[in-house]
Amino acid sequence: NINRIFNSSHKPSQLQQSRKRKNKANQQTAKMTKIAIVYYSLYGHVKTMAEAVAKGVAAGGATVDIYQVPETLPEEVLTKMGAPPKAEHPIITPAKLKEYDGIMFGLSGRFGTMPAQMKSFFDATGSLWMKGELTGKAAGTFVSVGTQGGGQETVGLSCVNFCSHQGMVFVPLGYAEPKVFSYDEVHGASPYGSGTFAGPDGSRSPSDLEKEIAESHGKHFATIAAKLAK
Repeated sequence: NINRIFNSSHKPSQLQQSRKRKNKANQQTAKMTKIAIVYYSLYGHVKTMAEAVAKGVAAGGATVDIYQVPETLPEEVLTKMGAPPKAEHPIITPAKLKEYDGIMFGLSGRFGTMPAQMKSFFDATGSLWMKGELTGKAAGTFVSVGTQGGGQETVGLSCVNFCSHQGMVFVPLGYAEPKVFSYDEVHGASPYGSGTFAGPDGSRSPSDLEKEIAESHGKHFATIAAKLAK
């Protein structure tokens, strides 16, 4: 009888168990890292990569939203360039960035550096810089360039200056995904981030290999961003 009373007195009540489950659920919800993917895409290559990166971010246990930066070219020019209609991803404003724990920037290469559209967006974040709103947030890049030597590494690196001034923590892909080493076929990606080759005329689409690396990149980034957000 004494043992029965002792065991009964130390057995958690249903109310206690319910509270524990609720607290655990709240802790899990609170730990969900928020990642934004912010990209510029003229012919759709970076958009495709952004969606592959997003799959990886979600697989890494984070929530993810995809945004585009505002277009700076007039519609007439875009038509003459043969650019397809823009995707339905919403246009981001600088103030939106502060809502996220980490941000991945998708960049199309322009002579080895980022496009003017992304640069224009970065230039509009002065108020965030003044208040330190982006300090400590994770940042990463993925790219699309035309050819070998067209900026597979330098385009992503052109974003590092912005990240440094904002106090963001640049998270490279490194070789966390062994497929970056692959020589079985032509593919984008570097230690700085995932990537694709569009070809000189933009006719090449991201390959399955490039999208697989992009997914791994997103998952890796989400894991690191979660650690930084604690």
